[in-house]
Amino acid sequence: MAYLPSLRQLSYLVALAKELNFTRAAQACFVGQSTLSAGLKELEDGLGIQLVERDRQNVSITPAGLEVLERAKAILTASEDLVEYAGATGKPMTANIRLGVIPTIAPFLLPTVLPEVRKQFPDLKITLREDLTANLLARIADHKLDFALIALPYDVSGLRVEELFDDNFWIVAREGDPALKGKEVMLPAKMAERLLLLEEGHCLREHSLQACKKADIQKNEAMEATSLLTLLQMVESGFGIALIPEMAVKSSLLNNTELVAKAMAAPAPKRVIALVARSSTAHVTEFAALSQCIRERFGEGLQKVRTQ
Repeated sequence: MAYLPSLRQLSYLVALAKELNFTRAAQACFVGQSTLSAGLKELEDGLGIQLVERDRQNVSITPAGLEVLERAKAILTASEDLVEYAGATGKPMTANIRLGVIPTIAPFLLPTVLPEVRKQFPDLKITLREDLTANLLARIADHKLDFALIALPYDVSGLRVEELFDDNFWIVAREGDPALKGKEVMLPAKMAERLLLLEEGHCLREHSLQACKKADIQKNEAMEATSLLTLLQMVESGFGIALIPEMAVKSSLLNNTELVAKAMAAPAPKRVIALVARSSTAHVTEFAALSQCIRERFGEGLQKVRTQ
């Protein structure tokens, strides 16, 4: 019979790749250093390739080891999902779902959706984490989150993806700004030069860049905001204009400010709100139910407002 590595051996490799130190890796796996070393040696012998390079001072993963490492992570994640699936069978909508949400969605969608989720599924527990898209997807891959609410376009290859609704971008500027002329406004190059952005890492920054030519906004790259609220404060202070998601415009975010928001002429730039999970997730029922609840409670309401 062909050699098959154990999950424990694979977990040793993952821990060592993270720590690059045998002592700390062994502690993370709750075993002695000799046990971890022996397990890795058995893995290398069984696979017939060297996975780890080591000397008295340094530990590194070989190129072949890096390839094995990615497969090991996938196998361990699928194994954990299998255990969760077995535990959840026969008891749908009673799990503890770890949900990640990006900062430009969380404050506008969650207050509307979460009360409805609690009403429909009182036994479903949801814990939240707000973070940037890349960090949320990394935590999903590491089995530290179950689902994430993000905005597309974004690279979500290999994930289960449910697109929920479109979220158009609106132009926000001070009252009387030339960018607001007309019932539905455009974003010509001379206006794009004044476009303010969120800092690197926010997907809203990339969506704004996609809405116009990057060359048109190079002059403003030195002025970047760390949050949507800061971005609006910069606009109100007269530093420029901004593209803001419709869900933020329809909230109370612009109340008590001198800012005005106007819809952009069709076809308006947009982002697509989506729920994502590992393809091997054990919580398929919860994934479908949460997607439907968000779409019905928030997405359809946003669409209704848009057509009025």
